[in-house]
Parts: sequence; structure tokens; C-alpha cells
Amino acid sequence: MKKIESIGVITTGGDAPGMNTAIRAVVRTGIYYGMRVFGIFRGWRGLVENHIFQMDLASVGNILNRGGTILHTARYPEFKQKRQKDIAMKNLKEKGIQGLVVIGGDGSLRASAALYNEYKLPIVNVPASIDNDIPGTDYTIGYDTAVNTAVEAIDKIRDTATSHERLFIVQVMGRGSGSIAIDVGLVSGAEGVIVPEYKFDLDKLAKSLLDGKKRGKRSFIIVVAEGAGSGQDIGEKLAHKTGLDVRVSVLGHMQRGGSPSALSREYACKLGCHAVELLKDGKGGRMVGIKSDHYTSTPIAKVLTMKKKIDTESYRISHILSI
Repeated sequence: MKKIESIGVITTGGDAPGMNTAIRAVVRTGIYYGMRVFGIFRGWRGLVENHIFQMDLASVGNILNRGGTILHTARYPEFKQKRQKDIAMKNLKEKGIQGLVVIGGDGSLRASAALYNEYKLPIVNVPASIDNDIPGTDYTIGYDTAVNTAVEAIDKIRDTATSHERLFIVQVMGRGSGSIAIDVGLVSGAEGVIVPEYKFDLDKLAKSLLDGKKRGKRSFIIVVAEGAGSGQDIGEKLAHKTGLDVRVSVLGHMQRGGSPSALSREYACKLGCHAVELLKDGKGGRMVGIKSDHYTSTPIAKVLTMKKKIDTESYRISHILSI
């Protein structure tokens, strides 16, 4: 592969705290190595519509601590069509962009694989997802922040639950993964964690809550991943089974926002830098990641064949400590 002198950076899919930090790392690393760096607005849609501009050091000033993405992002299922990809490649060629850093989730990987396989575009993915559902890496950018946001909310909910002697069902994000719910449940001292990966026995949970009440407990928190079912439905069933005063709180998209935590920033800085260095060294078609505190890269094609496993040990311990 010939020397890459010009790269683009794009954010796609759902936003995650730390995306701006990763953009900053990509731009600064690229400029450090003498490259021109271009930003692409609004994800794949912006690439097709040619919303591309050259970035400099000033472009990424004071964004390290900002949530969201200054490049914006948009869902664009039309990008699966060959005609759309052809237009995107034409726009990249006209700007002289020789490689691409894609910051996003699992959908970003599939689109990146298509560009790499069909057009041989040197491309490196940086995993960013609050759900931590991308294989090939222990952690994704934004996950730690989302967990901290949910824990902070539950700590406040616990005060209300204790004051009014109530059971609160707290629904957190995670359609296909219970990672957020497991870690949040563990560190917030929840009396139960319900995730899509495990079948849950509500009768057994109800008995555990009533046993706690007999021992003198007056408030309870149950954390539910959205993919495991409706918090409202679960709350109604537990109210019927236990007679407890139940309230439901859906945290929703607040978990996507806010200033990234120190850990999310650290991952974003290192992964963004690593992605640019891979392109510089002629290595495309890969996703950077974190494995046992080491920064690695894995072929995108391999990542797409893998399945991310949840932390079963955290789930086990959360159950033990919930008594």
C-alpha cells in the first residue's frame, strides 16, 4: 500500500461519550505525522452528500471533554446500496482522501467491511458504543461514562426509594446486551439485575424481595436492561406478586450524553492514535481495541464473525451481593 498522506474521520451510528475525544486524537495524530485530515459531517449520509471539510488543530480545540460528536451522526441504511457507496468513493477520491478512520458501533463495522472489500479503501474502525457490545475489544468508547451516568442516577433514586419505602424498577439501555445493567446493578447495590442473556424467574425475585422485607429492608432497586423486557411490565408484575409500592424509572438517552469519564477519554485518545498509526503503517481493514489492558487490532472480517460475551462473573457476584 502506498504511503497515506491524507485521511478522513467519520462518526456513525449512535453517539457515545468520548467520540469527540477520539476525533481529536485522530486529527492531532494525523497532523503530527504530516497528514492532511478531513472531517465528514453526518456519518455515511454526509459522505455521500459530500459534506467533507479539512480539519486543523483549531478544529478540535476544547472538545476533549464534550459529549456527543462535533461531526454529528445520522442513520443511513441506504448506504448498503452500491450506488451510494460508489458516490462516497468518488467524493473521497476528489478530496484526495486515501484512508478512513470510522468511529462507531457494529453497523459501522459492516459498512466499513464493504468499503474495504469492494473498493480496497484503507480503513480502520474505532469501537464506540455505550452498550459495550462489540467483539474484539474488552471495552468500547462511551461505555464507562454510560455506566457512571446510570449509577449516579440510581444513587439519587435510592434516596427517594428509602424515604418512601418503595421498590424502584430502573430501566437502563441495552437492547441486545446486558453489560450496562450488570455493571450498574453490581456497583449500585441493586437487589436484582434482569438482562436479555439470562432467563429470569420473577417468582424467585419476588420471594427474595419479601424475604428482605421480613428482615427489615424498606427499599429495593431492580435494574433492567431494555432488551430484557419493559420495566413497566416487570414493575406491575412484581407489585402484584409482592404488594410493594412500585415505581418505574426509565433512564433512556441521558446515558448517551454528558462529559466523557476519564476512562472513556483515555480509551478514545489511545484508540484514535492507534488507528491513525495503523493507516500510516499500511494496515487497513482492521478494528482497534483493548484486550487485557493492551491496545490491539483485529481484522474487521474476523470481528464480524465473533460474538461479544457479557461479564458472567460480575453477574454472578451481583446476585450474591443482592441478598
